[in-house]
Amino acid sequence: MNVPNAITLARIALVPLLLYVLLGRLPYGQFWAALVFAVGALTDGVDGYVARRTGQVTVVGKLIDPLADKLLVAAALVALVERGALSSWVVLVILAREFAITGLRAVAAADGVVIAASPWGKLKTALQIAAILVVIVSQEPAAAVLRAVGPWALAAAVVATVASGVDYGWRYARLAGAR
Repeated sequence: MNVPNAITLARIALVPLLLYVLLGRLPYGQFWAALVFAVGALTDGVDGYVARRTGQVTVVGKLIDPLADKLLVAAALVALVERGALSSWVVLVILAREFAITGLRAVAAADGVVIAASPWGKLKTALQIAAILVVIVSQEPAAAVLRAVGPWALAAAVVATVASGVDYGWRYARLAGAR
């Protein structure tokens, strides 16, 4: 166990807390949920930075880091569907892309091909996090102005999600074809 992996495991441990504050009917619960989600999202960059900076990149870290990201995002999305704040088709598109790309990367790795993260993938992640935060906070009565922004933020996240998936598919096809 090293510091980056401990940070990643802490992100996984935030998932039940996120669900509790997101699905519970607590006063200002959506603001607390947004805070928990934001902390979880920020730890994604922190654990990777610390791992690279200190030379503590591990096989376990490479496995659990993307798992932690997917758990955090999936938990937030499914809870928002449960609250009626999000359409299930949005969640299906996002999760389908995640499963497809995870599978594609596994197939590529088995072929000895590494598909590195792309700018589209990084944009997708940023837009998903922003959209989830906007939708979470917009559930509070005091944040009514964000309800108008939510659908646009979600649309941008879905477009980037699909574009990122297509980009990964094209890059794999080119890399595999070059072998």
